[in-house]
Amino acid sequence: MAFGDFQYPAVVQQFGLTWHTASDLFAGVQGVAPSPHVQQTTAVVSQLATIVNTEKARSEWMIAPILGDLWARYRGQISLFSGVDFQADPAARLNGFCDFLIARAPQQPQIIAPVMVIFEAKKENINDGLGQCIAGMVGAQRFNQRTNAPVDSVYGCVTSGTAWKFLRVTASTLVYDLIEYEFAQVDRILGILTHVVGPPPAQVAA
Repeated sequence: MAFGDFQYPAVVQQFGLTWHTASDLFAGVQGVAPSPHVQQTTAVVSQLATIVNTEKARSEWMIAPILGDLWARYRGQISLFSGVDFQADPAARLNGFCDFLIARAPQQPQIIAPVMVIFEAKKENINDGLGQCIAGMVGAQRFNQRTNAPVDSVYGCVTSGTAWKFLRVTASTLVYDLIEYEFAQVDRILGILTHVVGPPPAQVAA
């Protein structure tokens, strides 16, 4: 079994999680304006992504530019991975490929804890990616604990590029944000991701 073998809602019970919903998980979080380059590029390629309408097209032309913009703001002080094999807890069958993964550690060729966000890309139906994303989040929790870099919460995001759905797991409590963000809300998405990862170090932000 790997991340992709876990299904929602069974995955919630399998890992002893308690499910909660939030009407606005990120209330009060300020938006972050995308860079002009990303703003211009995504306005064009997002149309192409929806026409081609494959997971790969949506990942490359809608999701990756936003995550790349986030990474650039930290100037390599966070790690961003795409299509990475994440061996979180193989003994518990929590392993497999993650579409995207963010860790709060300087960029390196391999994943270094703490892992903060797990992304699962889907062509259309967000709910189809919930099981895999939740399993990845639990795996990230265990990976962080095993490598002595625990964090209070790990976040997950299932996205089609046009829609972005966020989740949070803290200990055994899983929170599902009822709000579904749209691609047009790039500033809101970047604000959420900056909030989740944490502010850039002073020397990077300056």
